[in-house]
Amino acid sequence: MMTWTKRFTKFRKQSDSRKYLKLITSEGISGGMLGSILGGPFLTGFMLYLGASSAQIGFALAIPAFANLAQIFTAIITHNVDNRRAYVFGYGVLYRVLWVLTGLIPFVLPQSYWVYTFITLYLLSYLCSNIAGVIWASLISDMIPAQVRGRYMGIRNTIVGGLAALAVLAGGQLLELFSKQNGFIVLYAIAAVCMVWNGYHLFNYPNLPFEKSQESQKLKLLVKPLRDRSFLRATLFLAAWIFFQNMAVPLFSYVMQDVLTISIQWVTIITTIQMVVMMASYYVWGNLNAKYGTKRVLLWTLPIISAACMLWGAIAWLPAIPVLILVHMLLGVGTGGFTQLTFNFTIEEAPGSERTIYVAVFAALTGFTGFLGPILGGEIYRKMSAMPFWLEHYGFSAGMGLVLLGLALTAGRSMLSSNRKSFSRATGLRKQQEELVS
Repeated sequence: MMTWTKRFTKFRKQSDSRKYLKLITSEGISGGMLGSILGGPFLTGFMLYLGASSAQIGFALAIPAFANLAQIFTAIITHNVDNRRAYVFGYGVLYRVLWVLTGLIPFVLPQSYWVYTFITLYLLSYLCSNIAGVIWASLISDMIPAQVRGRYMGIRNTIVGGLAALAVLAGGQLLELFSKQNGFIVLYAIAAVCMVWNGYHLFNYPNLPFEKSQESQKLKLLVKPLRDRSFLRATLFLAAWIFFQNMAVPLFSYVMQDVLTISIQWVTIITTIQMVVMMASYYVWGNLNAKYGTKRVLLWTLPIISAACMLWGAIAWLPAIPVLILVHMLLGVGTGGFTQLTFNFTIEEAPGSERTIYVAVFAALTGFTGFLGPILGGEIYRKMSAMPFWLEHYGFSAGMGLVLLGLALTAGRSMLSSNRKSFSRATGLRKQQEELVS
């Protein structure tokens, strides 16, 4: 009788895990499609349609990183919440509602208010996103078995990235087919459907029990990640990396559309190629992560991102379109791995009971520097309009690539060095995966 009960319990847990994995993938598809339709080149294009300057676009592109600061307050206040599902659903839905509402701006406000209203709604939207995000990370870390987490996230991100890439390509064709105003109306209508679809998936998330922190004093809770030397060293390096990276990479779309005057159709084609390459790389990075450990593989992504920036310099000798395709293919490989591995880094480094505060401290530190990067980059591009054209067209991007490469080969090698503990963990997870497969 006992043996049969154990087998039934094991089967039920396995069934629940499969259900959770399907749910997380489905939710990612609806959220990813909404983000791809309203973000990326379409965000830049919509702001240019509203009349935004390069500095205003740079500020808007910095908002997602700035909003990460909200995670640290969320983690402190909600580190022992009982209903994680309610927070994820409530703030997750509000995040997407506020973003979709930006589509109404040209129809309900005078033109002089368009850009500032967009920035305000976009900021509020991402504040809600990051409040939901810190608890979402804690919840799904309990929904995904640790022994398959790295590989599963690679597969999930591949599926989500593939469909998001198709959405970008279709969106570009819609904007070419219709006038800008009508094209954005169609895009926002599709985004509204994705918003409802995503809310349905978030509503079906389980409210799993979780290991609560034993620390009752909030200040001491905040200090715990800061006393973790391995975590702090890696986080400070990644914060510095994101600062320099964000001075150039988020503004690629702006440079293509406004400086190089490339059509929105070509920009979306280039972005789609990047997303397809990123999608294909997720699975590879997931397998490498399972085999070699998170920090070590994360370090490998940095020279690839650097090379993508440096390749902009080839525009001096070659036609822009082929060069930009190669740039974004490299960027897809590098940023795909970087995004996936930094997420795994935060949830792997943290003890289960302190996971929310670890995620929040990482988000706050990297969010602050990620916020400053695009703002500074936007100001630099504004001043470069009066300088030699090559600096604005390709010189700044290529120069930032050299800075990033130097950072990766020096500080990166020491700050992201894998310690014995993390290597043993990675080895143990790989053995568990092999046992599951066999």
